[in-house]
Amino acid sequence: MTGRLNEKVAVITGAGNGIGRATALRFAEEGAAVVVADIQDDKAHETAEMVNEAGGRAQSIAVDVTSGADNDAMADLALEAFGGLDCLVTAAGISHANYVSGDIEPDIKNIVTSRADYLERPGWEFVEGDPDSFDKVLNVNLKGTLLGMQSCAAKMLESGTQGSIVTVASIAAKHPDAGPVAYTVSKAGVWMLTKKAARMLGPVGIRVNCIGPGFISTHMTAIIDLMDESETDAFNEMIPLGRRGEPIEIANAALFLCSEESSYFTGEILHPDGGFFTE
Repeated sequence: MTGRLNEKVAVITGAGNGIGRATALRFAEEGAAVVVADIQDDKAHETAEMVNEAGGRAQSIAVDVTSGADNDAMADLALEAFGGLDCLVTAAGISHANYVSGDIEPDIKNIVTSRADYLERPGWEFVEGDPDSFDKVLNVNLKGTLLGMQSCAAKMLESGTQGSIVTVASIAAKHPDAGPVAYTVSKAGVWMLTKKAARMLGPVGIRVNCIGPGFISTHMTAIIDLMDESETDAFNEMIPLGRRGEPIEIANAALFLCSEESSYFTGEILHPDGGFFTE
Protein backbone atom coordinates (compact mmCIF):
# COMPACT_ATOMS: atom_id res chain seq x y z
CA MET A 1 0.00 0.00 0.00
CA THR A 2 1.38 3.40 -0.99
CA GLY A 3 -1.52 5.51 0.26
CA ARG A 4 -2.32 7.24 -3.00
CA LEU A 5 -5.91 7.74 -1.79
CA ASN A 6 -5.28 8.25 1.92
CA GLU A 7 -8.07 10.23 3.61
CA LYS A 8 -10.19 10.05 0.46
CA VAL A 9 -13.74 8.74 0.27
CA ALA A 10 -14.78 6.95 -2.90
CA VAL A 11 -18.20 5.91 -4.17
CA ILE A 12 -18.25 3.06 -6.67
CA THR A 13 -21.37 1.88 -8.49
CA GLY A 14 -21.64 -1.64 -9.87
CA ALA A 15 -19.17 -2.68 -7.19
CA GLY A 16 -20.75 -6.05 -6.51
CA ASN A 17 -18.63 -7.78 -9.14
CA GLY A 18 -16.24 -7.35 -12.04
CA ILE A 19 -14.63 -3.99 -12.66
CA GLY A 20 -16.54 -2.29 -9.84
CA ARG A 21 -15.46 -4.86 -7.25
CA ALA A 22 -11.85 -4.74 -8.40
CA THR A 23 -11.93 -0.95 -8.15
CA ALA A 24 -13.35 -1.01 -4.63
CA LEU A 25 -10.63 -3.40 -3.46
CA ARG A 26 -7.87 -1.47 -5.22
CA PHE A 27 -8.99 1.90 -3.85
CA ALA A 28 -9.17 0.47 -0.34
CA GLU A 29 -5.62 -0.85 -0.72
CA GLU A 30 -4.54 2.71 -1.43
CA GLY A 31 -6.22 4.08 1.69
CA ALA A 32 -9.67 5.16 0.50
CA ALA A 33 -12.84 4.57 2.47
CA VAL A 34 -15.30 3.06 0.02
CA VAL A 35 -19.06 3.16 -0.47
CA VAL A 36 -19.88 -0.03 -2.36
CA ALA A 37 -23.06 0.39 -4.40
CA ASP A 38 -24.83 -2.26 -6.45
CA ILE A 39 -28.39 -3.19 -7.34
CA GLN A 40 -27.64 -6.66 -5.92
CA ASP A 41 -27.44 -5.94 -2.21
CA ASP A 42 -25.84 -9.29 -1.36
CA LYS A 43 -23.05 -8.75 -3.88
CA ALA A 44 -22.43 -5.22 -2.59
CA HIS A 45 -22.27 -6.52 0.98
CA GLU A 46 -19.86 -9.25 -0.09
CA THR A 47 -17.49 -6.70 -1.64
CA ALA A 48 -17.66 -4.48 1.44
CA GLU A 49 -16.84 -7.47 3.64
CA MET A 50 -13.83 -8.25 1.46
CA VAL A 51 -12.58 -4.70 1.94
CA ASN A 52 -13.17 -4.70 5.69
CA GLU A 53 -11.62 -8.13 6.21
CA ALA A 54 -8.49 -6.87 4.43
CA GLY A 55 -8.22 -4.00 6.90
CA GLY A 56 -9.94 -1.33 4.83
CA ARG A 57 -13.12 0.65 5.43
CA ALA A 58 -16.28 0.07 3.41
CA GLN A 59 -20.03 0.37 3.64
CA SER A 60 -22.43 -1.23 1.18
CA ILE A 61 -25.73 0.03 -0.14
CA ALA A 62 -28.32 -1.31 -2.59
CA VAL A 63 -28.66 1.17 -5.44
CA ASP A 64 -30.73 1.14 -8.60
CA VAL A 65 -28.71 3.64 -10.61
CA THR A 66 -31.79 4.67 -12.60
CA SER A 67 -33.32 6.07 -9.38
CA GLY A 68 -32.45 9.61 -8.37
CA ALA A 69 -33.44 8.87 -4.78
CA ASP A 70 -31.14 5.83 -4.64
CA ASN A 71 -28.23 7.85 -6.01
CA ASP A 72 -28.86 10.60 -3.45
CA ALA A 73 -28.90 8.01 -0.66
CA MET A 74 -25.61 6.61 -1.95
CA ALA A 75 -23.96 10.04 -1.85
CA ASP A 76 -25.46 10.74 1.58
CA LEU A 77 -23.98 7.50 2.92
CA ALA A 78 -20.48 8.63 1.96
CA LEU A 79 -20.85 11.70 4.18
CA GLU A 80 -22.67 9.90 6.99
CA ALA A 81 -20.27 6.96 7.18
CA PHE A 82 -16.96 8.57 6.27
CA GLY A 83 -17.41 12.35 6.46
CA GLY A 84 -16.86 13.28 2.83
CA LEU A 85 -16.97 12.38 -0.84
CA ASP A 86 -13.90 12.78 -3.04
CA CYS A 87 -14.22 10.26 -5.86
CA LEU A 88 -16.94 8.60 -7.89
CA VAL A 89 -16.47 5.67 -10.29
CA THR A 90 -19.56 4.73 -12.29
CA ALA A 91 -18.92 1.07 -13.05
CA ALA A 92 -22.59 -0.01 -13.10
CA GLY A 93 -23.77 -1.09 -16.52
CA ILE A 94 -25.49 -3.74 -18.60
CA SER A 95 -24.69 -5.11 -22.05
CA HIS A 96 -28.32 -5.75 -23.02
CA ALA A 97 -31.79 -5.46 -21.52
CA ASN A 98 -31.95 -8.99 -20.07
CA TYR A 99 -28.45 -8.94 -18.60
CA VAL A 100 -28.29 -10.46 -15.13
CA SER A 101 -24.88 -10.66 -13.51
CA GLY A 102 -24.20 -14.17 -12.25
CA ASP A 103 -26.82 -15.92 -14.42
CA ILE A 104 -24.41 -16.44 -17.27
CA GLU A 105 -25.13 -19.63 -19.19
CA PRO A 106 -28.90 -19.23 -19.88
CA ASP A 107 -28.26 -15.66 -20.93
CA ILE A 108 -25.44 -16.68 -23.27
CA LYS A 109 -27.54 -19.42 -24.88
CA ASN A 110 -30.21 -16.85 -25.71
CA ILE A 111 -27.62 -14.53 -27.24
CA VAL A 112 -26.08 -17.31 -29.33
CA THR A 113 -29.48 -18.47 -30.59
CA SER A 114 -30.53 -14.93 -31.49
CA ARG A 115 -27.23 -14.18 -33.21
CA ALA A 116 -27.40 -17.37 -35.29
CA ASP A 117 -30.90 -16.43 -36.44
CA TYR A 118 -29.90 -12.94 -37.52
CA LEU A 119 -26.81 -14.14 -39.36
CA GLU A 120 -29.26 -15.92 -41.65
CA ARG A 121 -31.26 -12.70 -42.12
CA PRO A 122 -28.83 -9.79 -42.63
CA GLY A 123 -30.16 -6.37 -41.65
CA TRP A 124 -33.12 -7.61 -39.65
CA GLU A 125 -31.32 -7.45 -36.32
CA PHE A 126 -31.34 -3.67 -36.64
CA VAL A 127 -34.88 -3.39 -38.01
CA GLU A 128 -36.38 -5.66 -35.35
CA GLY A 129 -34.58 -4.08 -32.42
CA ASP A 130 -36.91 -3.66 -29.45
CA PRO A 131 -37.35 0.01 -28.45
CA ASP A 132 -38.17 -0.98 -24.86
CA SER A 133 -34.93 -2.93 -24.58
CA PHE A 134 -33.08 0.04 -26.06
CA ASP A 135 -34.61 2.28 -23.40
CA LYS A 136 -33.60 -0.07 -20.57
CA VAL A 137 -29.96 -0.18 -21.62
CA LEU A 138 -29.78 3.59 -22.01
CA ASN A 139 -31.54 4.10 -18.68
CA VAL A 140 -28.96 2.02 -16.83
CA ASN A 141 -25.81 2.91 -18.73
CA LEU A 142 -26.38 6.55 -19.60
CA LYS A 143 -29.10 7.95 -17.33
CA GLY A 144 -27.70 5.93 -14.43
CA THR A 145 -24.29 7.48 -15.00
CA LEU A 146 -25.78 10.97 -15.17
CA LEU A 147 -27.75 10.55 -11.94
CA GLY A 148 -24.75 9.22 -10.04
CA MET A 149 -22.62 12.09 -11.28
CA GLN A 150 -25.26 14.65 -10.30
CA SER A 151 -25.77 13.26 -6.80
CA CYS A 152 -22.06 13.01 -6.02
CA ALA A 153 -21.09 16.28 -7.70
CA ALA A 154 -23.73 18.05 -5.61
CA LYS A 155 -22.00 16.87 -2.42
CA MET A 156 -18.64 17.99 -3.77
CA LEU A 157 -20.05 21.41 -4.62
CA GLU A 158 -21.67 21.81 -1.21
CA SER A 159 -18.42 21.00 0.59
CA GLY A 160 -16.09 22.75 -1.83
CA THR A 161 -14.34 19.45 -2.60
CA GLN A 162 -12.20 19.42 -5.72
CA GLY A 163 -12.98 15.81 -6.44
CA SER A 164 -12.64 13.35 -9.28
CA ILE A 165 -15.37 11.60 -11.24
CA VAL A 166 -14.52 8.62 -13.44
CA THR A 167 -17.12 7.23 -15.79
CA VAL A 168 -16.83 3.78 -17.31
CA ALA A 169 -17.70 3.64 -20.99
CA SER A 170 -16.17 1.13 -23.42
CA ILE A 171 -14.29 0.90 -26.67
CA ALA A 172 -17.88 0.62 -27.94
CA ALA A 173 -18.15 4.38 -27.34
CA LYS A 174 -16.13 4.80 -30.54
CA HIS A 175 -16.22 1.39 -32.24
CA PRO A 176 -19.64 0.28 -33.55
CA ASP A 177 -18.64 -3.39 -33.78
CA ALA A 178 -17.82 -3.67 -30.07
CA GLY A 179 -21.35 -4.39 -28.88
CA PRO A 180 -25.10 -4.41 -29.59
CA VAL A 181 -26.85 -1.25 -30.83
CA ALA A 182 -28.15 0.00 -27.49
CA TYR A 183 -24.87 -0.74 -25.72
CA THR A 184 -22.72 1.11 -28.24
CA VAL A 185 -25.07 4.11 -28.29
CA SER A 186 -25.23 4.23 -24.49
CA LYS A 187 -21.46 4.14 -24.14
CA ALA A 188 -20.99 6.81 -26.78
CA GLY A 189 -23.40 8.88 -24.71
CA VAL A 190 -21.37 8.26 -21.56
CA TRP A 191 -18.26 9.56 -23.32
CA MET A 192 -19.99 12.75 -24.51
CA LEU A 193 -21.56 13.19 -21.06
CA THR A 194 -18.08 12.96 -19.56
CA LYS A 195 -16.73 15.66 -21.85
CA LYS A 196 -19.69 17.96 -21.18
CA ALA A 197 -19.48 17.46 -17.41
CA ALA A 198 -15.74 18.14 -17.50
CA ARG A 199 -16.39 21.49 -19.16
CA MET A 200 -19.12 22.42 -16.67
CA LEU A 201 -17.44 21.20 -13.48
CA GLY A 202 -13.86 22.15 -14.32
CA PRO A 203 -14.22 25.77 -13.11
CA VAL A 204 -14.96 24.50 -9.58
CA GLY A 205 -12.06 22.05 -9.62
CA ILE A 206 -13.99 18.82 -10.14
CA ARG A 207 -12.23 16.66 -12.71
CA VAL A 208 -14.27 14.30 -14.90
CA ASN A 209 -12.62 11.59 -16.97
CA CYS A 210 -13.63 8.37 -18.66
CA ILE A 211 -12.30 4.84 -19.06
CA GLY A 212 -13.16 2.95 -22.24
CA PRO A 213 -12.18 -0.67 -21.53
CA GLY A 214 -11.70 -3.26 -24.22
CA PHE A 215 -12.68 -6.88 -23.73
CA ILE A 216 -12.28 -7.59 -20.01
CA SER A 217 -12.75 -10.93 -18.24
CA THR A 218 -16.11 -10.28 -16.54
CA HIS A 219 -19.63 -11.67 -16.79
CA MET A 220 -20.19 -9.54 -19.89
CA THR A 221 -17.52 -11.39 -21.86
CA ALA A 222 -18.16 -14.85 -20.43
CA ILE A 223 -19.51 -15.99 -23.80
CA ILE A 224 -15.91 -16.09 -25.03
CA ASP A 225 -15.12 -18.79 -22.47
CA LEU A 226 -17.84 -21.02 -23.91
CA MET A 227 -16.56 -20.82 -27.49
CA ASP A 228 -14.65 -23.61 -29.15
CA GLU A 229 -10.95 -23.33 -28.39
CA SER A 230 -10.21 -22.35 -31.98
CA GLU A 231 -12.80 -19.56 -31.82
CA THR A 232 -11.37 -18.30 -28.54
CA ASP A 233 -7.88 -18.31 -30.01
CA ALA A 234 -9.09 -16.42 -33.08
CA PHE A 235 -10.77 -13.85 -30.86
CA ASN A 236 -7.63 -13.32 -28.78
CA GLU A 237 -5.59 -12.88 -31.96
CA MET A 238 -7.63 -9.76 -32.74
CA ILE A 239 -6.10 -8.17 -29.64
CA PRO A 240 -2.46 -7.12 -30.15
CA LEU A 241 -1.56 -8.19 -26.60
CA GLY A 242 -3.17 -11.56 -27.27
CA ARG A 243 -5.54 -11.74 -24.32
CA ARG A 244 -8.52 -10.19 -22.60
CA GLY A 245 -7.86 -7.71 -19.84
CA GLU A 246 -8.47 -8.30 -16.15
CA PRO A 247 -10.72 -6.14 -13.93
CA ILE A 248 -7.71 -5.05 -11.87
CA GLU A 249 -6.22 -3.45 -14.98
CA ILE A 250 -9.25 -1.20 -15.29
CA ALA A 251 -9.20 -0.54 -11.54
CA ASN A 252 -5.61 0.66 -11.88
CA ALA A 253 -6.67 3.12 -14.58
CA ALA A 254 -9.44 4.40 -12.31
CA LEU A 255 -6.94 4.73 -9.47
CA PHE A 256 -4.72 6.91 -11.64
CA LEU A 257 -7.65 9.15 -12.60
CA CYS A 258 -8.75 9.56 -8.97
CA SER A 259 -5.26 10.21 -7.63
CA GLU A 260 -3.23 13.38 -7.66
CA GLU A 261 -1.07 11.82 -10.38
CA SER A 262 -3.75 12.85 -12.90
CA SER A 263 -4.27 16.35 -11.49
CA TYR A 264 -4.17 17.98 -14.94
CA PHE A 265 -6.46 15.44 -16.61
CA THR A 266 -10.08 16.29 -17.28
CA GLY A 267 -12.42 15.51 -20.16
CA GLU A 268 -10.17 12.65 -21.28
CA ILE A 269 -10.81 8.99 -22.09
CA LEU A 270 -8.30 6.21 -21.50
CA HIS A 271 -8.57 2.93 -23.41
CA PRO A 272 -7.11 -0.05 -21.53
CA ASP A 273 -7.85 -2.50 -24.35
CA GLY A 274 -4.67 -4.38 -25.18
CA GLY A 275 -4.32 -2.37 -28.38
CA PHE A 276 -7.66 -3.54 -29.87
CA PHE A 277 -8.83 -0.04 -30.70
CA THR A 278 -6.74 2.76 -32.09
CA GLU A 279 -8.13 6.04 -33.38
